[in-house]
Amino acid sequence: MRGLTDSGRGTLQAAFTAVAVLAALALFVSACATGGTGARDEGPAHADSVAGAAASPTPSPSRTAARVDAVKLVKDDPTVSAEVKRELKPCVADEYPVDVSYGDLTSGSSDDVVVNVLTCGDAVGVGSYVYREEDGRYENVFKVEEPPVYAEIDRGDLVVTKQVYEKGDPVSSPSGEIVTTYQWIAGRFTVRYHQRNDYSNAVGGDASASS
Repeated sequence: MRGLTDSGRGTLQAAFTAVAVLAALALFVSACATGGTGARDEGPAHADSVAGAAASPTPSPSRTAARVDAVKLVKDDPTVSAEVKRELKPCVADEYPVDVSYGDLTSGSSDDVVVNVLTCGDAVGVGSYVYREEDGRYENVFKVEEPPVYAEIDRGDLVVTKQVYEKGDPVSSPSGEIVTTYQWIAGRFTVRYHQRNDYSNAVGGDASASS
């Protein structure tokens, strides 16, 4: 058989080239469909992974409540009355009648300290204090010395409860209570809420209704 003419040879070469291109395209599509390990899989991390890593918040250091010697704190405090300091004595062995709680009340660098001084016999609060750390020292920023009183931290607010006794009320049965909520505003505690709750004397058949 004689050789192809130039025209026939060109046509045959074009056909071979088209078949080769189709075969390469089919191989590429097959590799993508079967999850082959091409350059797409081996390349840099996907953009959504990088964005997710960048969006993850960096944990902030937690506030640590530095434990203090509450008894020494109160005894060394010149603003605490002599009457309260006299009550601050051991009830049993070296156990003092103090309740201490820690929390963020003043947005300081460390937790504030709330100290309640009680009586030994009936645990009546005789003084409530808040201490705020300033330059490595604890400063008294709040005090109430009108017994019976008790202060506590409630969701960032200072809540002070004072029992109300009418004439003849035993220590165990006050007639009611006054609850005052304070917030730290402009460098001091300011009254935000104030309410009085009267207790019912159901046992005696009376009910107090004062406001």
